[in-house]
Amino acid sequence: MRGRVDTQATMFAYVDLETRVSQNHPLRRIKVLADTALAGMDRELTAIYEPMGRHSIPPEQLLKASLLQIIYGIRSERQLVERIDDSMTFRWFLDLGLDGGVWVPTVYSHNRDRLLTTEVARQFLSAIVEQARQKGFVSNEHFSVDGTLLQAWASIKSYEKKPEESKPGDDPPSGAPPVASTPKDEVSNSPKGKDVIRDFRGEKFANATHRSKTDPDARLARKSDNTATKPSYLGNALMENRSGLVVQGEVRLACSDGGETGAALAMIDREEGDHQITLAADKGYDTKDFVECLKDMATTPHVAQNKTAHRGSSVPDEIAKTPEYTVSIRCRKRIEQVFGWVKLAGCLRQVKIRGKKAVDALFVLALSAYNLVPMNNLMAVKA
Repeated sequence: MRGRVDTQATMFAYVDLETRVSQNHPLRRIKVLADTALAGMDRELTAIYEPMGRHSIPPEQLLKASLLQIIYGIRSERQLVERIDDSMTFRWFLDLGLDGGVWVPTVYSHNRDRLLTTEVARQFLSAIVEQARQKGFVSNEHFSVDGTLLQAWASIKSYEKKPEESKPGDDPPSGAPPVASTPKDEVSNSPKGKDVIRDFRGEKFANATHRSKTDPDARLARKSDNTATKPSYLGNALMENRSGLVVQGEVRLACSDGGETGAALAMIDREEGDHQITLAADKGYDTKDFVECLKDMATTPHVAQNKTAHRGSSVPDEIAKTPEYTVSIRCRKRIEQVFGWVKLAGCLRQVKIRGKKAVDALFVLALSAYNLVPMNNLMAVKA
């Protein structure tokens, strides 16, 4: 007998979101990890808010919603809110009832931007890494470091000359300074003069003399001589070699602010303990000052030797010939997977926020989201 569609609405219905999510769903383990990390941050999260006033969106829901946005590659807050409204899985992950109202996108963005600071993001990353240590997934002895350019939410057309009181040495570039060219501006017939046309042929400009009106913290940078110069930030990550999980991360100004080597030393310094560790890195870190600083910090430099340099490599051959060095160099390549995931899956190839502090917080949170994915797989294998 043919079945008929029942279009009559039921007067009462009870739906348990817990039963609607598969027991094998990958978000189940991720939810446990995230909830455990947030439970340990309760005091820090409470200190951010005033004791009186209108209730905000719960910070736990804000952070977990940001994790969903990164893990699922949702490009905008408006799309994220629509997915939360439609998906029972997302509602279950956020502890948001089926009848619970979903936030207005602009309200969500405002609350998230106020909550998501560098300190909160780093505390969350540390809490995730601590759980990985307790489960035996990471060690505290062997690490790799690298950096990548994150395109800023600004256009090259937004660059203008700095005020005369700004000295050219404010932002000294490291290496060859990226340059672009800008000619005279030709304003269109628009009544408000909004359409500014530039052909970028003529006058050269660089970080020392020009600044973006849209994002003053962005710096002109390029990956190599064969790539385009774009407003960028420099994202840095410190990875543990055993499991490929990220233990530290930070964003610095591109072509300044100490660069990749300065960020690497800062992240190593934040690692607890005074025991001997190893640090793997590519040829770009093969400098005398960096290698000497690592030795002073009880760190064995497993840096790829740059034998093409006229000065020769700063890494001693005694270290480069050891089997541990060979293993570290092989494991170092896994950090490129981290940056690839953050940029492609996490949609951070070009950040959609402005300012170094905001970009730093978002990048560190994206590293936390990356850690949750392999940790879910490791927990499944261990189970």
